[in-house]
Parts: sequence; C-alpha cells; structure tokens
Amino acid sequence: MAAQLERLGLAYERFDAIDARSADPVELNALFAPHGAMAELTPGDKACTASHMHLWRRIASGSDSHSVILEDDVLLSDAARKFLSTNDWVPPRAGLIKLERFGDDDQLTVVSSKSVPAFDRDVAPLLSRHPGSGGYIISREKAAFLAAMTQKIDLPVDQLLFNPAYSLIFDALAPWQIVPAIAEQTPDVGGVTDIKRAKAPLNQKLARNIRALRVLPRQIASILLGRARAVKIRLA
Repeated sequence: MAAQLERLGLAYERFDAIDARSADPVELNALFAPHGAMAELTPGDKACTASHMHLWRRIASGSDSHSVILEDDVLLSDAARKFLSTNDWVPPRAGLIKLERFGDDDQLTVVSSKSVPAFDRDVAPLLSRHPGSGGYIISREKAAFLAAMTQKIDLPVDQLLFNPAYSLIFDALAPWQIVPAIAEQTPDVGGVTDIKRAKAPLNQKLARNIRALRVLPRQIASILLGRARAVKIRLA
C-alpha cells in the first residue's frame, strides 16, 4: 500500500488495525449484538469493523471535510491519483463514496441513472448490495453520524455501509459508487485475508435470501422506469 501511494504521489497516514488475536474479547464484544443479522460475526469481522469505527471517530473530530479510508489489500488504478488528490469532484450530496469494485466480474450492481460526471467517469447513488470496505471516501458529517451510533452492530462493516437489504442505516448513509472503480481488493497486494466469516445455518440462509428478495422488486422497477441502471463495475 505504501509503495502504491508513494508512486501516485499521495500523502497518507497509516493506522494499525485492531488485531482479533490480541484484542480484549470483552471490550470487542461490547460493541456488537450477540447474534449477527446475516451470520454470526467472527472475531475477525468484529476487529475489522471496530477498526473502521476508530477511524470514523477520528475523522468526525477532525477538520477535514472528507477522508479516504483504504484497507491493506487494495490495488489502486493510476486514475486514483486525480480522485484522491482533491475533493473538488465530489458531489455536494455525496457523503459516502465507494471507490472499489467487489465480487465476480459478471456481478451486476444497481446505481441511479442520476449520475454526476467526475473526470473521466461517473459517480452515482448506489441502490443495491455491493460489499467490500477496501476503499471509500467519507465526509466528516457521515463519519460523525456513524461515530454517534448507540445501537449494537450486527453486521460486518461492508454490509453495514453497502447493503440496503440488511443495513438499517443504508438510507441515512445514502452511499454513492464511482463507475468505473479506481480500487479493488486483491491478495496480490495484502495476501490472503485472515478474516474468516461464519457460515449461516440453513434457517438463517433462508431468511437472508427472503430479505434480499424484498428489495429486488424496487430495484427492478427503478430500472424499468429509467431511474436506475444495472452495471458491471470494472477497475480502470
């Protein structure tokens, strides 16, 4: 990560993540609900999410209008330099912008048709699930909103930020997506992740599928009415 950022001429500050193997389990568990909404949250899920929470609090108390959060396994495109050097391109309504692509190459992601041009690409409100928390821009206001949450968290950080089927704060966060993406998580940068995710029991898998299907009609209707479009997000 340091080599990439230095090659692109970007200033950065490194923060140590919370290590699930050495963290106090009582302190770590105190932040989370006893049962996960999608599956049980593993210690790795909790430590990763708590690490982001630490940064949200820091950003909320700082003076910068926007900050970039990058995890340790992100491949940045050469275009990242112009997007991460200034926030002049950030739409006024966009307090959370997902910079990365995540998932299979053929995965479709639904975004609003009301996109805003930014350099050589578009930024549009995200309307469907697009997990991954490897790279995003967050405003001080959205960071303050997240830092002020009092409810116990029952989702991994990426699902909390970018999954409308499960996140109770998705609408309040109103995340946006950059298309094409400028970042992608890859083991070529950070190695294979050691964050293990628990497998959901059958009844929870069924409930999860039903819950995901509930938002599908609205997404399809938005596409048919021309208010949204389904895109394959690429790294460029």
